[in-house]
Amino acid sequence: MRLSKRMSELGLASRREADEWIAKGWVRVDGRVVAELGSRVLPGQRITTDPRARHQQAGRVTILLNKPVGWVSGQAEDGHEPAIALVRPQSQWREDRSGIRFLPAHLRGIAPAGRLDIDSVGLLVFTQDGRVARQLIGDDSDIDKEYLVRVELEGGGRLADDRLALLRHGLELDGVALRPASVEWINDDQLRFVLREGRKRQIRRMCEAVGLTVTGLKRVRIGQVLLGDLPAGQWRYLRPDEHFDADSR
Repeated sequence: MRLSKRMSELGLASRREADEWIAKGWVRVDGRVVAELGSRVLPGQRITTDPRARHQQAGRVTILLNKPVGWVSGQAEDGHEPAIALVRPQSQWREDRSGIRFLPAHLRGIAPAGRLDIDSVGLLVFTQDGRVARQLIGDDSDIDKEYLVRVELEGGGRLADDRLALLRHGLELDGVALRPASVEWINDDQLRFVLREGRKRQIRRMCEAVGLTVTGLKRVRIGQVLLGDLPAGQWRYLRPDEHFDADSR
């Protein structure tokens, strides 16, 4: 297996970080420095990293934004600005208790770890840390995400129980079956969704499939991290004691 892939599997670094560290001579396999990109290792070999690599990684930040309607998660498109433009000193939440002081360097190489469509609001994560990105959007990600979804039923009335059961399990998008989801009513016109995947406009398309129209969608939790009282359009740093995965505590 490629060394960088193995390091990613072990949670040591993202593949991009691993390649960077390998090129700098910061990676050892069974005690020997490996500085050639594309090097391969066996599953049982011991991989260690230089303290400089860990120091560099520790300096990389993760930012939590409460995205408002009208902002796109990634690059600017169709005249709409990217949500990262909201991350500036004057919009940092005054109750941010991370102890991290804003630096312009925190915006270099930062990217969204997941998306919210332009009409959706709530918790959006930006990170410089490849480990966090892999945890949230990697192919093997198992982090759940919670949404509050306001809906209307075509023709009025209430959604039949068999339609609600379909939202929980049995639907497919683009010919691919969806993972089981937790879906429950929290009041007469609002559902709580908990998903372990994030396909494009997934919840809106799921609702359309059972005759519901989404009139509002808000992400309130990613793994163990809550949106909480973070105001719309403001952001804060992920605190050192916060982790998306409960096993990371």
